[in-house]
Amino acid sequence: MIESPDAVYLIIPAMKELGMSWSEIKQTPREEIMGLVAALNQYEVLHAYDGYTSDDINNMAKNNPNIRSDYTKYLETKARYEDRANIKRKKQSFESLLQD
Repeated sequence: MIESPDAVYLIIPAMKELGMSWSEIKQTPREEIMGLVAALNQYEVLHAYDGYTSDDINNMAKNNPNIRSDYTKYLETKARYEDRANIKRKKQSFESLLQD
């Protein structure tokens, strides 16, 4: 079998995750498939920790410390996309942090 990065990074995710058939993949320009797979990756990062609270993350991080860095990446990505979409986030003041 030939080792091909395209198979691993483009074709298999397009088929498995995006539900594209082999004929659809062959008809679609490579740049478009790359864009779709990259968008899928961003989507997965953006929604990886939806529904979890900071306390949930702290509890999970006791067993797997890598979760904390993944959660930070999730928060940064979410903030970046909310800024691009002009979604207003509630900004916490320093005083309210001290009161909690």
